[in-house]
Amino acid sequence: MRIAILDDDPSQLDFVCQILTSKGYICHPFQSGKKILKELHRESYDMLILDWQVPDLSGLEVLLWVREKLSKTLPILFMTARNSEEDIVEGLTAGADDYMTKPIRNGELIARTEALLRRAYPVDKSSEQIQFNDYLFETIYSRISLAGKPIEVRKKEFDIALLLFCNLGRPLSRAYIVEKIWSRDIDIPSRTMDTHISRIRTKLHLRPENGYRLTPVYSYGYRLEKLKPNDAT
Repeated sequence: MRIAILDDDPSQLDFVCQILTSKGYICHPFQSGKKILKELHRESYDMLILDWQVPDLSGLEVLLWVREKLSKTLPILFMTARNSEEDIVEGLTAGADDYMTKPIRNGELIARTEALLRRAYPVDKSSEQIQFNDYLFETIYSRISLAGKPIEVRKKEFDIALLLFCNLGRPLSRAYIVEKIWSRDIDIPSRTMDTHISRIRTKLHLRPENGYRLTPVYSYGYRLEKLKPNDAT
């Protein structure tokens, strides 16, 4: 899971990243509200952790922008020294999913983070079968079938297709897909991803008549949409 973290205190930012990285999360630290907002225009994250009091653009302003322009469901945890009841109510009313007061405690941070991620992404990808309408994913054997008919796919194609289906309607950046599928350290040519996406679209018949549309998002990545019946026509 990719987590973007905003805090203008370098030591606090490093501390939080160390805790979450030790649990296997990929952390992207930011000390500026304007910088994280700029990055949110072009990158995908599974969760945001925001400090309220950031000089150039507050965590509250970032939160309000995300809820208005980006996503109503992206899990957001507030992490701040402001601990009055009024502050907590304001943060939660603005759209935060949870609220932590400083000083941060290791176990509490991990527990709250994992709880928010479980709630936001309930699909159990370790289960043997995952169904999306007529599409059936068998995770043990990396097999896909459409309306009972098997589709021959390679392992990477299976992994990308499952990632797209588990994030229906959500634009996924190229960097996000690379980190999820090829790991964060590998640098793959842009054409490689485009080829995989093209094969997935063709093999899985991701066309409006089947209720789905897989499209590029300019200068960002890709999005798989589930269409309404009227859209399919």
